[in-house]
Amino acid sequence: MNSGDVDEAISGTSAAEIADSVRSLVDNGRLSAGEPLPPVRALADRLGVNRNTVVAAYRLLGQAGTVVTLGRGGTRVAAPVPLAAEGYAQDSVLRDVGDGNPDPSLIPDLSAALTSLAGRPVLYGEPVIDPELEQWARGWVSPDVPDPDAVRLTITGGAVDAMERLLAQALVRDDAVALEDPCFLSAMRTVRLGGYRPVPIPVDEEGMTVAGLRTALAQGVRAVICTPRAQNPTGVSLTQRRAAELRAVLADHPYVLVIADDHYSLLTRRPYHSIIGPGHRRFALIRSVSKFLGPDMCLAVTATDPETADRLAMHFSPGSSWVSHLLQRLTVALVTDPEVMAAVDRAGEHYLARNTAFAERLTAHGVPCTAGDGLSLWVDVDAPSRAVAEQLMRRGWLARPGDEFILADTGAARRLRLTVHTLSDADADRLAADVAAAVRATASR
Repeated sequence: MNSGDVDEAISGTSAAEIADSVRSLVDNGRLSAGEPLPPVRALADRLGVNRNTVVAAYRLLGQAGTVVTLGRGGTRVAAPVPLAAEGYAQDSVLRDVGDGNPDPSLIPDLSAALTSLAGRPVLYGEPVIDPELEQWARGWVSPDVPDPDAVRLTITGGAVDAMERLLAQALVRDDAVALEDPCFLSAMRTVRLGGYRPVPIPVDEEGMTVAGLRTALAQGVRAVICTPRAQNPTGVSLTQRRAAELRAVLADHPYVLVIADDHYSLLTRRPYHSIIGPGHRRFALIRSVSKFLGPDMCLAVTATDPETADRLAMHFSPGSSWVSHLLQRLTVALVTDPEVMAAVDRAGEHYLARNTAFAERLTAHGVPCTAGDGLSLWVDVDAPSRAVAEQLMRRGWLARPGDEFILADTGAARRLRLTVHTLSDADADRLAADVAAAVRATASR
């Protein structure tokens, strides 16, 4: 499609209409990756709109990943770029120390629990939540939600499934969503693939920053996603003071959907501090079982206000109107077994101890590091982390460079996320020495 045809095909008088017009041309193949869009002034003159309207349209398209702006190279249709995802790297011979997985040996054995699942079949029209799971789940979330008696529970196919459905019931395409920065990869993917506009909120040693939240709210975000404990990738948990400050800011925005993703709840040693105040009208607390019962246990408990629960229920398709009761019963059998829960508690201690020990190893090698909370370490290598990761590849290790987690925080590009809790002491010693050597090699370039 030549430039004149592109210019003539774009229509609209508002930024949203112009952006939708361009997106339609991309969707139907009339605009291909790499093709240029008309200069801002030329398109504004043809459409009879203010130049700033076209600038805003191109900004919306850029935030949605539809176009890229190349300075003097103009604005062009973006090529599809695979988004980074959690988990093992495929087809690699390197030792993966960036996967963010729990230790398989610490995931409970399901065999005994599976034998106890026999029961009558569940039929269409029956309650979608297993009564025993609901009873246990209420005890799990009630201490941490406003007005527990009014809260409604929804069972979803994991935390990311809950997040996707929560955003879909509250937002439309191009709505703004506040995300922590650096950001959990799955949250970033969910927002971008849903067509929403990510707005970064910096994270410091006490969690999501107050100034960042104020700025995001001033930009009109319709939802805020916060990780109260073991923020991924930083390992930071909200302090009591910071949570209170964030609640105070949100008190003036009661209809902004606040999603608390407490993914590490039964493994963490940190207390839960909520940013959801007693008067907040739209909220969700998500607690998944995947970190302590295993990633294949795709189940999360989502506690919400009643209206959000009703709207959330509408976003279950006819083919997936409930999470399998077999999976729900299996979850109940595991979480009510004292031996299983004692093993989960030991797993939490194991992750903390192994991360702390590795942080001490790194510090001894001249790479200062402090262990946060969660399955991984967030290591400041004081050098471009992608270059450090390349040096580690030459030494047989596959690490996660921090730039994969960036929304706006360029400082994260000098960090590595390392998952080390499955390493033997000998391997941990070798990796710590190799990280220090990789940092020195990068700095000497």
